[in-house]
Amino acid sequence: MTLIVQKYGGSSLGDADGIKRVAQRIISTRKAGHQVVVVVSAMGDTTDELHDLALQVSPMPPARELDMLLTAGERISMALVAMAIANLGFEARSFTGSQAGVITDSAHGKARIIDVTPGRIASALADGAIPIVAGFQGVSQDSKDITTLGRGGSDTTAVALAAALGAETCEIYTDVDGVFTADPRIVPAAHRIPRISYEEMLEMAASGAKVLHLRCVEYARRYAMPIHVRSSFSSKEGTWVTHAPDPQSEEDAMDQPMITGVAHDRSEATITVSGIPDKVGVAASIFRTVASASINIDMIVQSTSRTTGQADISFTLPRQDVPAAMTALRDVQGEVGFTSLVFDDSIGKISLIGAGMRSHPGVSAEFFGALADAGVNIRMISTSEIRISAVVDAADLDPAVTATHRAFGLEDGETEAVVYGGTGR
Repeated sequence: MTLIVQKYGGSSLGDADGIKRVAQRIISTRKAGHQVVVVVSAMGDTTDELHDLALQVSPMPPARELDMLLTAGERISMALVAMAIANLGFEARSFTGSQAGVITDSAHGKARIIDVTPGRIASALADGAIPIVAGFQGVSQDSKDITTLGRGGSDTTAVALAAALGAETCEIYTDVDGVFTADPRIVPAAHRIPRISYEEMLEMAASGAKVLHLRCVEYARRYAMPIHVRSSFSSKEGTWVTHAPDPQSEEDAMDQPMITGVAHDRSEATITVSGIPDKVGVAASIFRTVASASINIDMIVQSTSRTTGQADISFTLPRQDVPAAMTALRDVQGEVGFTSLVFDDSIGKISLIGAGMRSHPGVSAEFFGALADAGVNIRMISTSEIRISAVVDAADLDPAVTATHRAFGLEDGETEAVVYGGTGR
């Protein structure tokens, strides 16, 4: 019997009927001759509701207690799914992240998985039971406290378990029929991508595509674990996330499109540090300060004035991290010597992704031309080997995505881009 790990998102488990439908799909997989391990997210918007409740009680809830609260959502889901499976005549056993052997560091709210020791999961499988695991959570190796992995962490739980158990594949069930060339909510004519490489999916996830979590794809690439993204609301084939096509294969080279998709991100902000002395080591001091606050930076632009001898540095970061970054930078203003600090949260990022752009000149010109034709002003630019990103005004983001998608011929006239659950997860 082959082993398959299945993860079901909150939209798939939104109510009792959804939970029963998920249980039936799990049993169908089992009856097809596979062993199944299931990872579940919290029902619907439970995590958001719990977080809002915490903020009503305390404007700054302790991180340890917030993690303890937020993990309740997945524990509710795992128990209900196990009950639904039992009602269909099969044995299921529910496990929290710590019971499943998900061991993390001690960074509450954004913990990273250090190890997975799924002894109890393996025992349940050996007994013929279906393990149901609460995603998004683990236990700190040092403090033994409950931790959470950050938004989308259930994806990472599923892939980590699949790798630890030697599963054949990891199926991620969501409310869309796979990975699309753009967000169907913005571009209804977006079409499903049958197969995408880990590298391209990493760029898509890092650029704002919410169908898969970034750490989940990183983990899958590290352990060469195939991910099958599917909808729990339909039986369509979905999208396979696997290794990159073989560059030596003529067939793979012909099948590889120039552009895979267009991603966007509304969750970032910019901080501009102005009046920086133009001397060695100042930029390093600024970014060390931000890093010491455990904040990841995305795009960076520096401009230097020849007349004043001063520089300005602008960078993008997650909007939720702006207060911490501003506080940390103000604390070193006297030491670094910059004159002012300004943030802007009315921005959006659009990214063009495709491994095929390595061998196709003119992609940048076409991309920026499409933005210009749509009347979209560019504020920052960043590139990698297979990605071009631009920061634009938030109000211009939807038109930018639509214009870019059309300019690269990614619309195919089909109407398959259906969002079943309405939340995107």
